[in-house]
Amino acid sequence: MGVRRFGAVNWLGLWTLYLREVRRFASVYTQTILAPIATSILFMVVFTLAFAGRRGPVEDVPFEMFLAPGVLMMAVIQNAFANTSSSVLISKVQGNIIDTLMPPLSAGEMLTGYALGGATRGLACALAIGILIFPAVGVGLVAPAWALVFAAQGSLMLALLGLLAGIHSEKFDQMAAITNFVITPLSFLSGTFYSVTVLPEPFLTLSHLNPFFYLIDGFRHGVLGHSDADPWLGFGITTALNAALWWLAWRWLSSGYRLKG
Repeated sequence: MGVRRFGAVNWLGLWTLYLREVRRFASVYTQTILAPIATSILFMVVFTLAFAGRRGPVEDVPFEMFLAPGVLMMAVIQNAFANTSSSVLISKVQGNIIDTLMPPLSAGEMLTGYALGGATRGLACALAIGILIFPAVGVGLVAPAWALVFAAQGSLMLALLGLLAGIHSEKFDQMAAITNFVITPLSFLSGTFYSVTVLPEPFLTLSHLNPFFYLIDGFRHGVLGHSDADPWLGFGITTALNAALWWLAWRWLSSGYRLKG
């Protein structure tokens, strides 16, 4: 084995991998940034016109204001997942994953580069959507620290899930199955468009078993000051889950699971 001549951490290699991931989505910004903005605006318009007058305020908050944080976090969830999952899977399918495995990067450095790249895309979508939608519906930030924490937690969680999905999948239809049958249902059934307190049992309990619920509920607390669960509970659950996902992704990258022939 060769000797690492650049210290305990290959900062240049890590930074290069991170920049590659950021430039990868930035180069197709119409697909990775503008498309989520358009989808989020469409959700806001359709659901507000269809339900706002019929349902009235939710938790004493106008429906469109209640809806905005959930729509933003749903975009974060879908785009952070898409960034890392597509990056790894496309490299595997095209046969150029070796370009990432051969440089002198440890499993932790590869994991950090991929995860931060995916999280950056999620946060970039959050910033762009928030700038456009929040002023339009009169939303501010009641607790900015909580909003930032849960946006970061959500971006990191889905970047890690996307990395795991990309490593595990061998074909695009396997990735599509994970997206269609796991990520999308969990994001739609997490209180994005409604308060889970209106759900009867056992659906109320099941909602609290959905980790995406704590991301959206915690972010909504940061934006509106309203939440269906204690934000500290959500912070603890999402932190523990992110730690577990980080460890699993590190193990897979260390062992070369489905990456090395």
